[in-house]
Amino acid sequence: MTATTFLPRYAIVTASDSGIGAATALALADAGMDVGITWHSDEEGAERTAAAVRERGRSAAVARFDATDLDRVAGVVDSLAERLGGLDVFVNNAGASVPRPFLDVPLSEWRGTVALNLDGAFAGMQAAARRMVAAGTGGRIIAVTSVHAHQPRVGLAAYIAAKHGLSGLIKTMAQELGAHGITANAVAPGEIATAASGRTSADADRTHRPGVPLGRPGKAEEVAAVIAFLASADASYVTGADWSVDGGMLQMGPQAGSHLADDSWREG
Repeated sequence: MTATTFLPRYAIVTASDSGIGAATALALADAGMDVGITWHSDEEGAERTAAAVRERGRSAAVARFDATDLDRVAGVVDSLAERLGGLDVFVNNAGASVPRPFLDVPLSEWRGTVALNLDGAFAGMQAAARRMVAAGTGGRIIAVTSVHAHQPRVGLAAYIAAKHGLSGLIKTMAQELGAHGITANAVAPGEIATAASGRTSADADRTHRPGVPLGRPGKAEEVAAVIAFLASADASYVTGADWSVDGGMLQMGPQAGSHLADDSWREG
């Protein structure tokens, strides 16, 4: 398939009421896109993101989005796309984890975590891809996964299983959607200073992480910059890729494993 000029104008970013999602919405607005913004429990946060998008001279549409309400996921995506006027970029950012030892995870919690992090992602990305295929002008689909889609962590069995599945799904989507000029990529953040972790981007520079080569947590804006690149025309030959945005954390596996001084890591 020959490369064509891809000029993205309309994007949807799920869970863009704060953190990585909000930073991504603003990065895409800065790149000239109108943005669909979704929220689950923080409507005020979503409206703040929308206001910041509009301050950049772009349009914003806001909708509540529950990734676990699988029968309604596609409808929210379609409604936002209609309100925007189209859909060129879809960023699946919705996700969360519940720390709990594997032996103590109730089946209901397992199913809820997988529904949020994998089933809802599938439904949203499928709805977006169908619209992009119908439009015939190509597209970009980006899933925010986690460094734990590559390496496990004690106490996050359901979350890690779901993120592994999401990473694999993106690779298959890349194979199947390439013929339509649609790329599919994953972005895997490490520790990022966001409100969810009780910190801001400014805190990242003041927080020391000896086990991370760059020595600090990341900032939401640093993850958003990678997503914005993958959403752009410049990323036209990137698909099926998994971009770790982790300050080098994943490179420390064997090093950390041979230098741990006690068993405290077993506590999660």
